[in-house]
Amino acid sequence: MHTLASRMQAVQSPIIPVVGELIQNSPGTISLGQGVVSYNPPPEAIQLLPQFLANSNNNLYKPVEGIPVLLAAIAQKLETFNRIIINQNNSIVVTAGSNMGFMNAILAITTPGDEIILNTPYYFNHEMAITMAGCTPVLVATDENYQLRPQAIAQAITPRTRAVVTISPNNPTGVIYPAAALQQVNQICANHRIYHISDEAYEYFTYNGVKHISPGSFTAATDYTISLYSLSKTYGFASWRIGYMVIPQHLLESVKKIQDTILICPPVVSQYAAVGALQSSSEYLHNHIGAIAQIREIVIDALKPLAGLCNITPAHGAFYFFLKVNTQINSFELVKRLIQEHQIAVIPGTTFGMKDGSYLRVAYGALQKDTAKAGIERLVKGLHRIVSNT
Repeated sequence: MHTLASRMQAVQSPIIPVVGELIQNSPGTISLGQGVVSYNPPPEAIQLLPQFLANSNNNLYKPVEGIPVLLAAIAQKLETFNRIIINQNNSIVVTAGSNMGFMNAILAITTPGDEIILNTPYYFNHEMAITMAGCTPVLVATDENYQLRPQAIAQAITPRTRAVVTISPNNPTGVIYPAAALQQVNQICANHRIYHISDEAYEYFTYNGVKHISPGSFTAATDYTISLYSLSKTYGFASWRIGYMVIPQHLLESVKKIQDTILICPPVVSQYAAVGALQSSSEYLHNHIGAIAQIREIVIDALKPLAGLCNITPAHGAFYFFLKVNTQINSFELVKRLIQEHQIAVIPGTTFGMKDGSYLRVAYGALQKDTAKAGIERLVKGLHRIVSNT
């Protein structure tokens, strides 16, 4: 049967389901693949669900940008944690996860043929969204420690450039960008009258005293900074699909058009739960992120035998390490062999735009102490056997 060409043919396939199928075919595999946490939403989130159920009006459509009580809770959080003040110059829009926020942003600021600058390694869903919108991702390599290169970013800007994307704490590398580098990107965007899209989904996952910085908090950042946030990681909300974006006021009408068309409004039951999550005790985040910090130390220690075989850049954020393996084996082939021969799953670097060399993303956010140690030991053993036999 003849099929018509579609723009989707140019979009890479999501890697997580592909690796998931490989895992299903290799029973007993430990996954260091998907970026999720193991803990559940706070009890405060669940306790607000009866309020949703008690009001039959909640079964109707609600405001496109989010219910007022959630918008107020987010505004308070932004002021307290991110130092971003909501006023007449900016707006909050609640989304069905921060990936939707990114898609909203791209559709709102571009026309087909425009360019968006991504720093490599990039988050694959960002690259996919840009391609879906008929735009071109322009790739700028980070340095040897996966830090931003502001001068290279500035040199990549053309008359078709509409935005520069940063992710800090970073997926897939786990690095955190310092305030000075983020300020440089903001200034570059201001000078060229383009947007800085700041993805901050991992904002709470920082270690060793390193602090998260929100570019939207910089002086005079309001007009050209788009900030994206998510409850998926921080509050164990992955399937509840709640995120939010802070946008310049002049983009609100466009974003509402997009969201009304695709979603109408974020799931109201999830918005109620989100209100509860944002009102949860400080102990909730302290305890759960503290537990992940302990897992991180186990992972760091267990990775030490890979010295010489891999380059492992220090990372103080998110729950990832990004390994450069000293081998000529394609990273996807390496992932397949690790799963099939050693029952350990990671994500290949090719899906993050790293075509030159063999890279692997290791995720530890969903692990317990015993599985963390066992999983990394399998990874170390598997890489030594596979690479040394080639």
